[in-house]
Amino acid sequence: MRSFRSMLFTAALLAAAPAAAQNGAHPTAGPAVSAHRATDVVLDGRLDEAVWSTPQPATGFRQQEPREGEPGARTEVRFAYDDGALYVGARMYDSMEVSRQLTRRDAEVESDWIQLVFDTYHDHAGRTVLQVNPSGVKYDAGQASPSADPSWDPVWEVETRVDSLGWTAEMRIPWSQLRFTSDVEQTWGVQIWRYVQRLNETSMWSFWGRQEPGGPPRFGHLSGMRIEKRPRGLEIMPYALARASYVTPSQPDSPFQDARDYDTRIGADIRALLGSNLTLSATINPDFGQVEQDPAVVNLSAFESFFDEKRPFFVEGSGLLSFGGFSCFTCSNVSSMSLFYSRRIGRSPQGQLPGGYDYEYAPTNTRLLAAAKLTGRTSGGWQIGALEAVTAREVGRVRSLDGTGQELTVEPASNYMMGRVKRITHGGSRTWGLIATSVYRGFGDGDDAVRAHLPQHAEAVGADWSLTWKNQTYRLMGNVALSNVSGDSLAIGRLQRSSARYFQRPDRENGRNGLFSNAYDTNATWLRGFGGYARLSKDSGPWLWETSVNYRSPGFEVNDMAFLNTADYVWMHGNVVRQFTTPGSWYRNIWLTAGAQQQLNFQGDRNDLQIHQYSEVTFPNYWNTSLYAHVRPEVYADRTTRGGPTVRRPASWFVSPSFSSDSRKKLVFSINPGFGGTSIGERFFEGGAGVRYKPSTNVQISFGPSYNYSRNETQFVTRFTDPTATGFFNQRVVFAELEQHVLSLDTRLNWTFSPTMTLELFAQPFVATGDYSDYKEFVRPRSADTRSFTAQELSVIEADGTRPVQYRLDTDEDPTTDQGFRFFNDSFNVRSLRGNAVLRWEYRPGSTLFFVWQQQRSGDQPYGDFQLGRDTGAIFDASPDNVFVIKATYWLGT
Repeated sequence: MRSFRSMLFTAALLAAAPAAAQNGAHPTAGPAVSAHRATDVVLDGRLDEAVWSTPQPATGFRQQEPREGEPGARTEVRFAYDDGALYVGARMYDSMEVSRQLTRRDAEVESDWIQLVFDTYHDHAGRTVLQVNPSGVKYDAGQASPSADPSWDPVWEVETRVDSLGWTAEMRIPWSQLRFTSDVEQTWGVQIWRYVQRLNETSMWSFWGRQEPGGPPRFGHLSGMRIEKRPRGLEIMPYALARASYVTPSQPDSPFQDARDYDTRIGADIRALLGSNLTLSATINPDFGQVEQDPAVVNLSAFESFFDEKRPFFVEGSGLLSFGGFSCFTCSNVSSMSLFYSRRIGRSPQGQLPGGYDYEYAPTNTRLLAAAKLTGRTSGGWQIGALEAVTAREVGRVRSLDGTGQELTVEPASNYMMGRVKRITHGGSRTWGLIATSVYRGFGDGDDAVRAHLPQHAEAVGADWSLTWKNQTYRLMGNVALSNVSGDSLAIGRLQRSSARYFQRPDRENGRNGLFSNAYDTNATWLRGFGGYARLSKDSGPWLWETSVNYRSPGFEVNDMAFLNTADYVWMHGNVVRQFTTPGSWYRNIWLTAGAQQQLNFQGDRNDLQIHQYSEVTFPNYWNTSLYAHVRPEVYADRTTRGGPTVRRPASWFVSPSFSSDSRKKLVFSINPGFGGTSIGERFFEGGAGVRYKPSTNVQISFGPSYNYSRNETQFVTRFTDPTATGFFNQRVVFAELEQHVLSLDTRLNWTFSPTMTLELFAQPFVATGDYSDYKEFVRPRSADTRSFTAQELSVIEADGTRPVQYRLDTDEDPTTDQGFRFFNDSFNVRSLRGNAVLRWEYRPGSTLFFVWQQQRSGDQPYGDFQLGRDTGAIFDASPDNVFVIKATYWLGT
C-alpha cells in the first residue's frame, strides 16, 4: 500500500524522462553551490568540523506539496571532498518532533528524509540518488538515465543525529562508487529533496511546479571539486554457504531423493572499474539461497506465469539492460516488448523424462556456472550494458524397481549473451537505443530427445527511442524488434504449435514462410518474426491524451531469452485524461481517464475490444479512492480451443473500486474488490485487502488477504481427432463449467534492529479449488453457441473415490462402438504454505551475514468443492519441508 503522494513522487523521480531543451536552448539555470576541500572529517553526524561552517550552503527550499511554491522547512546542505570521497553535511531544522522509522535499506520509509540526486556527467540526463532518514536508513538508486536504477547498492557511509534544532545527516560517498567524466575540474547537476512527514511536505532546492517539466535540466549545480587521482575501483566479495535440507521425498523409497541433505558452497562476486565510466561485474559459482520464494499460484491457462527476478546479481544494474519501455494511462491485457528476461538463465530444465519407470528425478533449476556483465558509459556518451552467462548441462534419471533405468540430458549446456547501448542527447529530450541477444545450446551425443524439444540457437535484435518536444509536453516513444530461432524440425514444430501462436489451427489462413514465418510447416528448421510498439502522447498540463499501437507477428518468438505469452496480434488504444492538481475544498488531486482499446490477429479477426474508464481522488485527509470499469462486446477467440477452430468470446463487464487510508498513520488499510460477469451468465469476484500495523518505529506487520471466485462456462479440458466431427474440422474439443475458489493470506513481519540488522518473516497460506462439471462443446466454429453432452454420450468408467473420475465420450451414442475418447475429471483441491525467515546483518560496510529458514507444506486432493474450515486446516496436515541456510559475504574494496 502506497499513498498517492509517494507514488507520484517516485514515478516523477525514477521514471519520467528529462525535460527537453527547446529549439536548442540551454536548460533552465538553477541555483549553484560549491564543494570545499575537507580534512579530517569524522563521520558522526555532529557537523562540528570547520568545513561545515562554510558560507553559502544550498538553502531556500520551496514546497512542491502541499502548498506549491511556498517556502519549505528550513534546510541547509553543504558539500566537501578529499582525494577519496565526496562528503555531504545536511542540517534539517524542525521545532517539532522529528519523524523516524527503522527499516531495511532501500525499503520505503514513512518518516522524514533528505534526498540528493546527482547528474554526475552534467549532461542533463543522468540520475544518481542517495537518501537517508533520521534513523540512518539508506536508499540509493542510480548509474542510469533517464531513470535511476533502485537495484544499485553502492558502499557508502552515513551518520545521522536528532537534536534540539531538528536532525542532521553526514555522508561519505567514495569516488570509487560513482561514475563521472575524466575531467579534473568537476561540475555536476544536483537536486535536493526534503520530506517532512508530520506536514506531508515535499520541498526542493531547485524548484519546479507539479505541472511543469522537471528532471536534470532543471537541477542546480555543484562545482569546485578537483579529482586528480582516479579510483582503482576493484571489489571482490567472496561468499561461503552451508545448507541443510529436510525434505519429504515425493517418491517414497526413491534412489534419487534423500530426506536429509547437507551441502556447502563457495563462490565470489567481482566488480572492477574500467576507467572512470565502465564497471565489469562477474559472479562465479553463485548461490541465491537468501532469495525469497515465489508465491503460490494455480494456472489453468495455456500461458506461462510471470515471476519477478529476485537474484541480486541479475537485479543490480538491470536498468541498463532493460529494453522495450511501455506506458499507458489506462490499459489492460497487453504486454511490453520483452527481449531480455534474466530468469531464463538458470531456469528449470525443460527436457522431458520418458514414462514407464517407477522413479524419476530432474533438477529443480539449472546450475549457473558463471556470469559477467559490463555496465556504464563511454566518453562519447553512450550507455552500455552487456551480459554473458554460462549454465551447466543437467541430467535427469529414471529407474524401475528391477534396477533398470537410464539417464538423459534435460537441459544442455547453454550460453546466454546480450548487449545494450543507448544514447541520450539534446538535454535528455532524445533517447536512442539498440539491443541484441543470443542463446546457444551445446547438444552432445545422445541428446536427441532434448534436441527435438529445444532450438539450438535463438537471436533477437531491437531498437527503441523516445523523443520529447515543446518542453516535454509531447512525446513519441517506441521500439521495433526482429527474432530468429533455429534448430531441429521437431523443436521448431513444437514452437509453431505452442500457445503463443497455434499455427496448426485448422481454420487459420496459412500464409507463407518467406523472410518471416506465417505458415505451419512440420519440416521447417527456423522461425522468424517481428514486433514493435509506438506511442504518441501529451504528457503535461491539465488535459492529457495518448494513442498507441503494439504488435507481434505470428512468427515472433523470444522465449529462449525473454518472456512472451502471445504473438500474432495488433493492439491499438487511446485515452483522454483530465487531471486536477490544485487542491479544492474536498480534494487534493483528481485523475479522470476515459478510453478504448482493440486487438486483431494477422488474419483480421478482432479478438479484443474494450471501453474503459479510471478515476482516482485523494482527499484532504490523504485518504484515496479509485474506480476502474470496462465493458467488452462479443469478439472472436482464436486461443480458446488451444489449437482448434476459432470460436466467439461472450460479452463481459468488470468494475473494481478501491479505498486506502493515510499511509502515514500507525494503522493503514486498503480494500480492492472487483466484480464482473458475461452475457452467458458467468460471474467472477476478486477481493483483496491490506492491513499494515506499525506498533513501533522499527516493527511493521502486514496482512494481505485475498479471495477470488469465478464460474467459467467454457474451461478447456481436452481435444481429440474425430472424423465424425465434420462441422468442427474433424476435431472434438471438450469444455466444462469450472467453479473456482482461491484464498490466500500474505503475511509479513519486518523487524529492524538497526540500519544494518533486520529480520524479515514471510508466510503465505494458500488454498485453491476447482470443480469441473457440465461437459460441453461449441456447436460450430466462429460461434459462441455451445451444447452439453448427454448422459448417453458421456459415461463414467472409473470412480472409486480415491482417484480422479474418468469419463468415456461416445458422441455417436452407440454403446456397441468405442471411439476411444477418454479423459479425467480434473477437479482439484490444492493447499500450500510457503514461508521464509531471513536475518540479515551487514556486519561491516558491504559485508553481510544471512541466516535463512524456508518451509513449505503442500497437498492436493481430486475433489473440487470448497470448504473453508476443512481446506485451511488441511494446510498444516501436510509434512513440512525445511531448508536452513547460513551464508556469509565479505567485501574487499579499493
